[in-house]
Amino acid sequence: MQVQKPYRILLYYKYVPIENHEQFAAEHLAYCKELGLKGRILVAPEGFNGTVSGTIEQTDKYMADLRKDPRFADMEFKIDEADQHAFKKMFVRAKKEIVTWRLEEDVNPNELTGKRLSPKEWYEMIQRDDVVILDGRNYYEYDIGHFRGAIRPEVRSSREFPEWIRKNLADYKDKKVLTYCTGGIRCEKLSGFLLKEGFKEVYQLHGGIVSYGKDPEVKGRLWDGKCYVFDERISVPINRTEEDVVIGKCYYCGKTEDRYVNCANPECNRQHICCPECEKKYKRSCSDECREHPRNRYVEEETVASHA
Repeated sequence: MQVQKPYRILLYYKYVPIENHEQFAAEHLAYCKELGLKGRILVAPEGFNGTVSGTIEQTDKYMADLRKDPRFADMEFKIDEADQHAFKKMFVRAKKEIVTWRLEEDVNPNELTGKRLSPKEWYEMIQRDDVVILDGRNYYEYDIGHFRGAIRPEVRSSREFPEWIRKNLADYKDKKVLTYCTGGIRCEKLSGFLLKEGFKEVYQLHGGIVSYGKDPEVKGRLWDGKCYVFDERISVPINRTEEDVVIGKCYYCGKTEDRYVNCANPECNRQHICCPECEKKYKRSCSDECREHPRNRYVEEETVASHA
């Protein structure tokens, strides 16, 4: 019998108008701290997007309290069990957008978005010959794991997608385009943008990769590697079958690896895939310049450890 872990991680979002979003953010931060949660939440006039961790009791109360608000009554939560907090602190920030797109002409997902597919529908669709699968995340997220056959986006942030799509995907406007991201939030606008650009049939994976991996029937099939997440875990498994494989490659030696690290240069912090051997050899630094930085954290950590 599997024992339930003491902590949970909640991933959620909602596109819904929030008046006085700066005041809402300040009040929500105070509430989360009082409750004992840790995490990262963004609040904008267009909605609400967060990942938080806490005990079972804390997360149960948080979900129940949020759903008492008519704006969030139908909020969907993706829930992961955990042994401890996935964050060190609690942040709630007021922003202009809950995902930074900076579109020339904004897209309201409540008015225009791609057709949502359940995990089972998605699994069936991605096996067709007449579809194009577009990863709606950043390239470094793709590198550690993605759906088989998906297009790798050459972007570092969502705001780069419009230009990249116009340059690289114009020939696919008559194809069935399937979009996916971690929890679903980025594809709400990405799929709407594609429709505005003249793409005829656009779909999105409802609930994102995280929900796909939890589906009891699909079990994450046709997903290779791990899924990048924006918390202390960095990546999580998705494919829960014998097909699961590691596809990431060490930034330095090219060996198969699915372990992400932050560059030890505190002014860089570039995340890259790195095997344990190369982390030691290259001092967890993504370049010679970073390796020689006077405040290289790897060097500092090793110095402290040697004097312990």
